[in-house]
Amino acid sequence: MSINMLVSVLILILTYILIFRETIHRTIAVIFGSVLMVGIGMVMGFYSQESALASIDGNTILLLTAMMMLVGLLRPTGVFDYAAIRLVHFSSGDPKKLLVYLSLTVTLISMLLDNVTTVIVFAPITILICRIMQLTPLPFLIAEAILSNVGGTSTLIGDPPNIMIGSAADIDFFNFLLHMGPPIAGIWISTLVLLLFLFRNELSKKMLMPLELEHSKAIKEPVQLFYILFALVLMVVLLFFHHVLGIYPAYAAFIGLTLALILIQPKPEMIFGYVNWSVLFFFSGLFIIVGGVESSGLLKLVGQELGVLANEHGLLVACLLLMWVSAMLSAIVDNIPFTITMIPIILGLESQAINITPLWWALALGVGLGGNATHIGATANLIVMVESEQSGIDKAKITPKIWLRYGIPTTIISLCLASLLFSSFFEYFQ
Repeated sequence: MSINMLVSVLILILTYILIFRETIHRTIAVIFGSVLMVGIGMVMGFYSQESALASIDGNTILLLTAMMMLVGLLRPTGVFDYAAIRLVHFSSGDPKKLLVYLSLTVTLISMLLDNVTTVIVFAPITILICRIMQLTPLPFLIAEAILSNVGGTSTLIGDPPNIMIGSAADIDFFNFLLHMGPPIAGIWISTLVLLLFLFRNELSKKMLMPLELEHSKAIKEPVQLFYILFALVLMVVLLFFHHVLGIYPAYAAFIGLTLALILIQPKPEMIFGYVNWSVLFFFSGLFIIVGGVESSGLLKLVGQELGVLANEHGLLVACLLLMWVSAMLSAIVDNIPFTITMIPIILGLESQAINITPLWWALALGVGLGGNATHIGATANLIVMVESEQSGIDKAKITPKIWLRYGIPTTIISLCLASLLFSSFFEYFQ
């Protein structure tokens, strides 16, 4: 490990200590870490201001911005109240049923859209349901984020790294689902069972159904709701086919947002008030910090060592190590730059007469499942964490320590099961 790699890792570790200790707000900690990374990187010559700006994933930032605005436009219409009331009645006041129904709905949608979009829409609905049933939203929000991440791993468009892997390996939607769907289905069920066990105390009390709930009176702005739903349908169609159309998910989201803004014509200051700028700055800073680690050459070194391992100890060992290493790194750094780094390295192994097909599946499983370990391992995790902080409900706040309490065991169990299935059906994955 070079001195540049060591310094970049130390800055990353320092930032994460500040985030997890909550000595200062996580956004301030990340801004401090990003400024430090750029400054020291410039002095030592491994990171520049231009590289720092290029490391910010504009697609993720703009997608979040557009969805925050659309969700903000939806709130006054009463559609969230309507959905919450319907789900309360459907669950018959049973918290366990409610967690299963919410998790299943979020997962299925995350398979067709990205999990970030899905969680942004469903998190406020979950908060409303918990207000109605006088429950803490903590177990429901955590379960939604974790299971949406798991579900999104099964399809080509469910998670951004999957799109990159599919493009590099020339894997189509149905082939991706054919290989990732079966193992993810087993992992999803085991994760749901584990979460039900871990949250057994919070979900043990059956709630009485409120008698005054009438879904027919929930919708307050039907015309505005119609306009926004029309724009959302267009956006969903574009998001589903964005890889075919050759457009970014963020651009698809802004097409829907633009249509809604033209039809409704709200005040600009109100629209920008819907945006959670703290979240956007947090992710921007995190991208800059991870970009510094990548520029130092550390991620490339990890990939090169993988190639050596594949030649010396066999392909299955290399695949399992790739799965676990990518999972661990995805828990502490964003999985997008790691995936970008690994793609050319895996492609390069093909010239060494190595069958790289199973490596693609191992990489997809690792980066998809590893993000559940920490609250910053996946974008969806941070979204539900922010929603819990803003809910105003007693004992609802999700802290980093609380997330680790549930995220680490679910991640380890899911990775162990993924490793078992991958090893048992290794011929299939080849």
